[in-house]
Amino acid sequence: MPTYEPDFRLDGYKAVNDQVAERFWQHIEINESDFTVLADHHTKDAEHSFYVMHDRSATWGIPGEAQIVALHLKRDSDTRTFRFDHKVLPLPSMAQSWLIARGCPEDKILMPEDLGTAPADQATLALETRLRSDGDHFALLTSYTDDTGTPVQTTVLLRALDERAPLPFRVLLEEADTDAWTHTLREGGFATFEAATQWWEAHWSGDKVPLPAASPPARRTAAPAVPALPARPAPPRGPSR
Repeated sequence: MPTYEPDFRLDGYKAVNDQVAERFWQHIEINESDFTVLADHHTKDAEHSFYVMHDRSATWGIPGEAQIVALHLKRDSDTRTFRFDHKVLPLPSMAQSWLIARGCPEDKILMPEDLGTAPADQATLALETRLRSDGDHFALLTSYTDDTGTPVQTTVLLRALDERAPLPFRVLLEEADTDAWTHTLREGGFATFEAATQWWEAHWSGDKVPLPAASPPARRTAAPAVPALPARPAPPRGPSR
């Protein structure tokens, strides 16, 4: 995979206050040399920059940690200061969705065809496209990325924000073939948290149970307010190392 070093375009800028400076160092600058930029976009007025990045250092951190960083930089050219928001997410399409919700045009944050693994089929391409636009309809409960074998696998557990959804719990399974440099992404729907957890446990114990079919959520013009999630034990993180 080619390496694209991040350029945050902050020459001559400083954080708007000490708290922002500390947060930027802790979450971004400390791992900057391990970031690979998968996609980025900069507004013409230079006030906003959006990045989707892969964090190679996550491989050596807590097993299963998400490896994709979404970053939104906001600059004030008058005061020469900046602020930022960021989110660590398990899949590039989820990072793109997070940035799109913050004003980045969708067509400006797509990954180049020659970078990373390519969608292996139309089902993967269609699901990634929907996740970019409908990602704000779900809350992320947990994820697990296992890059110790082939294929590299990422599982994601989501809950629909619409409590009326017939299959409110969704599991995403991405499998990346690092020999062919392609990946597949599939979605399963579950009526209950317990059913989703059972599939999760079976999958990571080596029992490759197919994901049950999930109908795509109905399109809405606006996402509902986020309801309070029930207190539940988190699903198992994944295989022990």
